[in-house]
Amino acid sequence: MAETITATKAGTIAETKTGATRRTLRGTWRRTAARVDAATPAHRDRAVDALRAGAILGVVLGHWLVTALVADGRGLHSDSPLRHLPWLAPVSWALQPLAVFFLVGGHVATRGHAAARARGTSYGRWLSGRLSRLFRPVAAVLGLWTVTAVLLLLSGTDPATVRTLVKLALSPLWFLLVFAALTAATPLLARLHPLWPLAVVLHVDLLRFGFGAPSWLGWLNLAAGWLVPYTLGAAWTRGELDRRRAGWSLLTGGTAATAALVAWAGYPASMVGVPGAAVSNLNPPTLAAVTFGLAQCGLALLLRDRLRRAMRRPVAWAAVALANLSAMTIFLWHQTALMATTATGLLAGRLPGLHTLPDGLGWVAARLAWLPVFAVALAVCWAAFRSRERGGGRGRARVVREHRPVQADREIPVEASRV
Repeated sequence: MAETITATKAGTIAETKTGATRRTLRGTWRRTAARVDAATPAHRDRAVDALRAGAILGVVLGHWLVTALVADGRGLHSDSPLRHLPWLAPVSWALQPLAVFFLVGGHVATRGHAAARARGTSYGRWLSGRLSRLFRPVAAVLGLWTVTAVLLLLSGTDPATVRTLVKLALSPLWFLLVFAALTAATPLLARLHPLWPLAVVLHVDLLRFGFGAPSWLGWLNLAAGWLVPYTLGAAWTRGELDRRRAGWSLLTGGTAATAALVAWAGYPASMVGVPGAAVSNLNPPTLAAVTFGLAQCGLALLLRDRLRRAMRRPVAWAAVALANLSAMTIFLWHQTALMATTATGLLAGRLPGLHTLPDGLGWVAARLAWLPVFAVALAVCWAAFRSRERGGGRGRARVVREHRPVQADREIPVEASRV
């Protein structure tokens, strides 16, 4: 009896301590959120940050859900549930938000360049500042995977497996190169109407699919396709998309055009690449991907007011600010987190949803169960490499940046250790 009472008391004390710890953590987070909220300028457009954070989350979840590394006895090869379960294509509609990235990027870049000119800042200084923030974390990814690839080859790993892993790890870099090129061209693109690059995409696809032009011609769309949402962002800066009618026009028109292209023009329903498919909507971008992006941009514009209201809550805003603070780290390392989990799991054999063929609902259910593990692995990568995004410095980090025409690059410092 005494032992039972003692055990009960010990359990009660443990539960009390756990509850107290949780309350302390919640209290600390709320106080931190309140500080971040108070440090944010009242005129900052928090919807911009919310859209960027949502796009990052969509990319990460999309890759984690549709990227499969199958262990076949000789090594690993990539596959996708979309190849075996094509009816899952709508997943790619929700988790391929690249057009929103370029919409926000075009808006922020054109506004920032106008503000820099107003302050007398040279184009070169403005551009170097933006590109350094973009590419600073890349060196760590390239360095780690160069060493990893060499060690894997020296250890006798199948070269095809090494190629698969390196390709997945470095796949986010194509986005950075295109985004950097468009950023550099911002002064030339600030007044460009989105219909011009849209017309280029239309004619390139017409030549490729209608008249049998060489497939390499499609790579012109790598610039033209993403120019469409980027120049929409410039139009947002000019105030041409402030009315809700603009958002509805983009949403309905883009949706109708995409549906027609998929239903009657033979474009794939998936908005991401599918292994073995004859045509990819994303590599390079097709007209269907661009019209789908128009619909996404329209939806993003319609959500601005709702997001601004939601971001008035300090806790929600602090979470978005933290995601934006680590945006590049999350973007660059999320595939590495997936592969690290996959490689570690091989020690326990072929695990469902991790090393098996993605050919059924069982795989989908198992992959959903792996998502928290991927998140933990990404958190480890974030802790190890987040300083690269801040220039390798310690102490103070920049969490929020003013969004107003004349001081777009001024920053409000918040202690990184308390965010």
